[in-house]
Amino acid sequence: MVDIKQTLLQVMSEYAGQPGYFQTGPILSEVKKRLNLRGEAQEQALLTLWGDMFRTGVVAAGYNLNNPDLPFCHLTERGRSSLKSLSRDPANPDGYLAALRSIGTLPPIADGYIEEALTTYNCACFRAAAVMTGAASETLVLDLRDGIVSRLGALGRTPAAQLGDWRAKTILDAIAVELTLHVRAMPAKLREAFQYTWPAFLQQIRAGRNDAGHPSSVSPISGESVHASLLIFPELFKLSIDLQSWISTSMP
Repeated sequence: MVDIKQTLLQVMSEYAGQPGYFQTGPILSEVKKRLNLRGEAQEQALLTLWGDMFRTGVVAAGYNLNNPDLPFCHLTERGRSSLKSLSRDPANPDGYLAALRSIGTLPPIADGYIEEALTTYNCACFRAAAVMTGAASETLVLDLRDGIVSRLGALGRTPAAQLGDWRAKTILDAIAVELTLHVRAMPAKLREAFQYTWPAFLQQIRAGRNDAGHPSSVSPISGESVHASLLIFPELFKLSIDLQSWISTSMP
């Protein structure tokens, strides 16, 4: 199933610039040929994934008003956006996870949440995906908190009580206070990332999660918003690794 989806996305990307070939028959035939699919089970798996492309708004029926129906079809704006960065886009979970895990080893809890975020995103369950992405980001924050507490203990200092709070925002604020005290000791690149990028990352992801958990409208979460949060998450992970490394060895 995994290989089928990755190959399907690749063929769609290649055929997108060839309108005459961007039809159900040629696309599915090419995927079948590349993977040497055999038997009804594998063919039905491909058909299911192809149907998902329509259900989630990546592909729509018809090419123009002269050819408005299947087998003619076209990429939607969302589909074009997803295929621009095929190898790491959330629409391609395998490529996304491979790029993410090349940065470092995710904490198991965060890894589980982000896998589920990708699953729900690709099922067009955007509120669920926002919650899962937010939970994964908060796991990174909790690990960072634990690193600070451990370093302070090694230095013989007592951590602020707020670092032990159960509320994510309280912990975030306490982390910001503690690290800001030592920001001048950070290398310039890390200092700039912490001061300017870290808050923006967390705000994007937490805002989506809060909108999903405390909605003020019928459809508080858009696919574009979740897509942005998922694209941001690997950068947040990289920054959390850099901060953890500095905290464990150099935080005064």
